[in-house]
Amino acid sequence: MRPMKTGYARALDRVRADRKRIIRDFEQVVNMSARELTAWLETDESNRVGWRDSANEESVGHRSGRRIVEILRTKTDRLTDCDIMHMRTVVGFVRRHVAQRPRKNAATSRWAYSLKNWGHDPIR
Repeated sequence: MRPMKTGYARALDRVRADRKRIIRDFEQVVNMSARELTAWLETDESNRVGWRDSANEESVGHRSGRRIVEILRTKTDRLTDCDIMHMRTVVGFVRRHVAQRPRKNAATSRWAYSLKNWGHDPIR
């Protein structure tokens, strides 16, 4: 009898099987350079948006943005399985949230600012 795989092990198997597609999708949805994203993450707007576990904690999206900068600065052949898993998360987040575009003031909305924290400038 084969031992049951955990959710993490199953996700890791999918990531390894879909590595090239995930990298391609990540490169399509992340339309900010490492330099642009780093500069954005320093702004007040960037720090004001996103979900937090507690009031004084860095938001999930802001933390993800810092990780994306590291990934963008890493050669493709040096990406770890954990990097690829995060890239997959980024692709899913951006695709879901792009579909929720607000009708008014998209460029200055919390929606746009949150997407930029994840490396996607929706106004481009």
